[in-house]
This record gives sequence, structure tokens and C-alpha cells, in this order.
Amino acid sequence: MPAAGGSDHADTTPSTPGTSPVQTVHKDGPASTGSSPVPPADALLSDAGAPAALVQDLRPPSIVLDGLFQAIGEAHIYTDAKTAADAIPDEAPADLMAEYNVAKLRPDFSLKDFVARHFTLPERKTVSYQRSPDENVRDYINGMWEVLSRPPDTQVAYSSQLPLPYTYVVPGGRFSELYYWDSYFTMIGLYENQKIDLMRDMVRDMASMIDRYGHIPNGSRTYYLSRSQVPFFSLMVDLLAMHDGQVAYTTFLPELQAEYDYWMDGQDSVPPGGAYRHVVRLPDGTLMNRHWDDMNTPRDESYPQDIATAAHSGRPKEEVYRDLRAGSETGWDFSSRWLADGHTLSTIHTTDLLTVELNCMIPHLEQTLAHAYELKGNKDAAARYNRLAQERIDAVQRILWDERRAAFIDYDWKKGESTSILSGATVVPLFMQMATPEQAKAVSETVRKNLLKVGGLIATERSGSGQQWDSPNGWAPLQWMAVKGLNQYGYDALASDIAARWMGRVIGTYEKSGVLLEKYDVVNPFISPKGGKGGGEYPMQIGFGWTNGTLLGLMNRYPQNTRVVLDRNPAADQPSPQPLPPMNAYGVQSDTDALSRYSQPTVTLAPTPALPQMSTVGASAPSSATQIPPAAPTPQTATNTPADAPPASSAAPTSTDQHTDTPTPEGQQAQPAAPVTQPSTVDHAATTETPAASSPVESKPAETPAPPATDGTQTVDKTQGSTMPPVSKDAPVATQPAQSSPTEKTTAPTDNPATGENPPASH
Repeated sequence: MPAAGGSDHADTTPSTPGTSPVQTVHKDGPASTGSSPVPPADALLSDAGAPAALVQDLRPPSIVLDGLFQAIGEAHIYTDAKTAADAIPDEAPADLMAEYNVAKLRPDFSLKDFVARHFTLPERKTVSYQRSPDENVRDYINGMWEVLSRPPDTQVAYSSQLPLPYTYVVPGGRFSELYYWDSYFTMIGLYENQKIDLMRDMVRDMASMIDRYGHIPNGSRTYYLSRSQVPFFSLMVDLLAMHDGQVAYTTFLPELQAEYDYWMDGQDSVPPGGAYRHVVRLPDGTLMNRHWDDMNTPRDESYPQDIATAAHSGRPKEEVYRDLRAGSETGWDFSSRWLADGHTLSTIHTTDLLTVELNCMIPHLEQTLAHAYELKGNKDAAARYNRLAQERIDAVQRILWDERRAAFIDYDWKKGESTSILSGATVVPLFMQMATPEQAKAVSETVRKNLLKVGGLIATERSGSGQQWDSPNGWAPLQWMAVKGLNQYGYDALASDIAARWMGRVIGTYEKSGVLLEKYDVVNPFISPKGGKGGGEYPMQIGFGWTNGTLLGLMNRYPQNTRVVLDRNPAADQPSPQPLPPMNAYGVQSDTDALSRYSQPTVTLAPTPALPQMSTVGASAPSSATQIPPAAPTPQTATNTPADAPPASSAAPTSTDQHTDTPTPEGQQAQPAAPVTQPSTVDHAATTETPAASSPVESKPAETPAPPATDGTQTVDKTQGSTMPPVSKDAPVATQPAQSSPTEKTTAPTDNPATGENPPASH
């Protein structure tokens, strides 16, 4: 139950992860606890000898390994604190902790050695895809889908990773698991590339987590389960419905409803002026949402940093920890938007804020539920959610609109006033079509005057905070939402200008570095191969899912702007060399049209008279004394032998013309079989036998096996630093030219002398 008296940090928050068992929610059955440790290896067999399913401990490593995990962070055993949260113990946590508590008392104890003995790092598919000298930016994006894709997970004992049942795409760099809001913008690129199966699999993975955990966590790790991210799931279903139709809405209706229930938990009992988890009720009774995390401890992925931040805050440390966690749920980790003084991280107060994005996504989720229930014939539920959606849209237009700033601004519900911090989030109500025409016009002018820079839109107008979601950095999701939002209200010229500037910055950086990055400095008139200005808790990341996806979408929507940008950056537009046909003919699949053409009746021509013998050269040699010439052939069509026919007699002669296991019966003419394989480049000696005297021999190459088909995974030659193209059923094999000074994508690109960026052309 929510706390009474308007207290926002409810002490009665149910099932706080790490303090009580986390429940695994099943769609078709009752909830079951999921916090029991994974059993040891010798306990994975039932009495019947069948393997037993692993039961994953859903508590985060900081709780499961309480004491040891903190010591690892304090000692900085790993350069990146996230590595400690991802490391896999070699035995059950309870056993490991018992061993640690004994070992640490020894005078010669070494924590570093103990960690090295008992922990392994998860196998990580690094982003080692490398750009060839003639690879253009579209080819880079197409190639990166394979590099960033992960197959369905196999559950690993004692790992913090939440296993996913379908293939998915990770952002890149240190982010080697599925992330919530990132995935929507990645899916845009999959949709543009018509990789619908992969996009659908990612939606299914999201639905799977809702079914198991009751919500979509920040990412697919146990230490992310105590929070979510901006709820983009309904937009993902929209995107999938563009291809699959209305069945997408009815199929995922249970998960859409569960997502809504998670975000609105407590809405019926929270009092005016109070808050409970994600729900805030204002004094006038208006219901809004904020960001929240059910835990108030340091984040596992940033454990030592959070301890240091809280130590300098002068505030209750639990309050700081929760606000840091809630800040991570926004997806903007971190920004001056969340800082009370605008520049010091320890003043973070995320839970006090009603954010623009979150309060636009909730009514869209309500609209999606109304549509899905309408399709199911539940008109009462449809009407209810339509009403709730309109009430929330009215609240967004009223409460989050700052007339003085002429923009949508986050609202401090405790102070009862706008924060006055202008950010790129002001375009989200336009993106969701929830702004009035007058508000949209004002936003377009505010964006043009205050946020638009030479390389695109800045995240916020504030600089010098040291946070990555502030000026001078620009981010792909903001550019996409701004362009789409402005287009929807008729401000096409401004939308085109933003797209051109952003593409110029991203593609210009690609030409210098050979990679696409997580964020970019859009203020500097000069392009740096390092991309963004920096800031935040980790170095620049390469990949990168949402940059790839949205760039491809903008290039397809603005071909003229794209042409201008590519003309300025010719190295990013080199045509890829195409192999001469045929190539990988074994892998080409016959479509329905081809099969129907081959099933048409054969045209029968008039009998052809035998040609006269013009020369004795090359005539058939006489048969040996041990062979009996067969009888003269009669016009008869060869029949196929059933698969279950008995093997042919070894006494029957064979010929290299025949590709079946059945010899030609005596008195029947041999018919050449349809080729099933194509000769390889390897020279194989053909096996022949002496033919009958009365039958000329037609020489053919021996049958060789077809090259093995692969799943299309990008093969990387790590020793030579070159990329081997995939051999798949759908793509030709092209021989790559020798590479000169390839750019390794596992590290940040080296700095080169910067050159000027021409201002984008207006269209």
C-alpha cells in the first residue's frame, strides 16, 4: 500500500529486490519465487536422471555476494565497475561466500588472486568488425547487424544475465545485453533493412521479460530488475504492426496490459499530493508518472562511483542512491535535467520530477490498449483507456508546458513548478502527436533558436556539467523524434535541416574514423573522429545500435540531403565491389515463381534424325572380351527410384553420368540427372569405367559436395584485421580487396587533424 500523508519514498514498497524474493510472473500460471540459488552441478539431475531446469537467483550480485562484491569495488579489481557485476562465480554464491569469509582472515590473503580463481568474465562478442577501405556507410550498417546480433541465450549458472529466448541486437561496446529504450531505435534500422524476423524476435524477447518479471527491466541483467526504462514497448508493437498487421496488437495485448499495470501500480490508492513507486497524484487530483527504482543501494554497474557521489552529497545516502537509480531509468544517465543545482551529480533529485517523455509514453500505451481491446471486441475497456489517454494528454499540455520558455519542460511536483531546463525532450509531445498546433509552432521556434547547432540538436542548452546528456552532445534518439515530430505538424523545412546537419556530423565522423558511435559533439564546427565530447561514467562506445538504425531511416527519407552529405564525404560513399556471377549458386533458394516455372510441361519437338558419321576420329573403342554390350536402347523415360528401394547390385556397371544410386537397367537408355551440386574450385579426379562398345561416353566432372551453408554470421579475421564476408544462403560471396590501415572498432578511434565541416545545404 502507498504510504499515507503524501510520503513519496514509501517504506512499504512490496517485494523490494534484494530484501525479499523477486517473483517471476508467468502468463499462464501463478507467480513463483525466483530467488533460490542455482543448484550445484551435481544436483541438476532429477531422480529419473533427466536434466533439471536451472532456477536463476534474481537478486543482484551486490546482494548475493554481499561483502565480497563491495570489496571488489573498493579495490577496483576491474577498470569498469560493470565488469564485476557481469563476472560469473565458479560455484554457488553461498558456498563462495563461506570460502571467502575464511580466506580473507589469512595474513597472505590476496583479493585479486581470489577473484581471478573464482570468477570468469562472460564470453563477449567484441565489436571487431572492421571497415574495408571501400566500404560505404550503408554497407557498414548492414554488416553491423550481424556483429551486434546475439543468438538465443543459454542460461549460465550463477550469471547475472537474464536469458532471452530469441535472437536480439545489443547496442555495442560495453553494453552486451538487451536494453529497453535503445532497442526501439535499433528496430527502426531493422525495419528499414526489412529484417522483420529479427525485429519480431526482439519484440518477443521484450514480451518474454514481461511474462517472467512483470515488466521490461532496464536491461537483461538481474541488477536491472528493480527498474525499467521509458516504456517504448507499445511503439515497438506499432512498428511490428506496420508489417504484420493488427494481429500484432491482439497477440501482445496481455503484455501491453501487464506493462501498464507495472507503471500505474498504486494509482487507485495514492492520495492527492502523494506518490507511490512510479505514480504521483498532484494536489488537484491529476495523475502523473515519475521515474523510480525499488532499491536504494548503489547501482551494481557503478558501485564505487555511487558510493563516492553519496559521500559528497550531505544527504541521506539511500535517497541519493534511489535518485541515481531513477536517473538511470530515464535513459539519460546523466543530465543536468536531474540535478537540483544544474551541475553537481550529488544534487540529483530524479524522483521529484515528472518528465516529459514518460508522461507522453503512458497515454500512448493507453491508446494502444484501447485499440487492442477494440480489436478483441471489448468496447468497454477500449472506451476506458481512450478516456484515460485523453486525460493524460490534457495534463501534458497543461502541466508540462512552460509558457515562459515556449517549450515542454519537466515539472518538479514537490515544488509545484517547472524546472525551466530546456532539453531535446521538448519535441517528444510532437513525436507522439500530443501537442496543440500552437504549442508545436512555439516548440519549432524554440528548437531553431536554442537547440539547433551545426551538427544537429544538443541534448540540453546547459554545458559544463560534465554529464553526457548535456551540451555539446547530440544523440540519435533526439534527432529522430525531432524530425518525425516536426514533420507531423508540417514543419518540414526545419525537420529536413535537422536531418541534414545530423547526417553531416555522423557521416563526416564515419569518414574519419570508419565507425558509428553512441553520441556526437554537435556544437564544434570541426569534426573529430572521436565523436562526442565525452562526459558520463564510461568512454565512447562503438557500434552503435540506435545511431545505425536512425541514420539509415533518415538517409532513406531524405535522399537529396543524403546525396549532398555523401558528396562532401566521398570516402563514405564508395561503391562496394560486386563479384562477377555466378557466386554462391548453391545457396540461392528457389522462390514460388521459379518453382512454378520449372513445373510447367516440357515442350515436345519432332524426332531429330541421326546425324551421319563424318569421321572415324573419336569413334567408340571396341568392348573388351569380358564385357557384354547392352541391347540397343529403346525410347523410354527413366524413372526415379524411391528412397526406400533396395541397393543396386554391385555387378551393374556405373557411369559418371548418373547421379542416383540406381543403375540404368539393361535395355534402358541412361538419362542425365539434374545437377544437384556445383563443381568447386578444388580439382577432384573423376572416376570412370570402361563404357559399353555400343554407347559413346560423355565425360563429366565428378560430383563434389556443396560448400557448407552458414547462418550468415560475420566472420572476422582477427589476426589480419580484415573481415571475411559471410557465406550464407542469401548473400553472394565477395572477395575483399587487401585492406590498408583498417580501423579497429574495439577501441576508440585515434585522433586525426580535424577539418572543417561545410554548413549543410538547405532544401
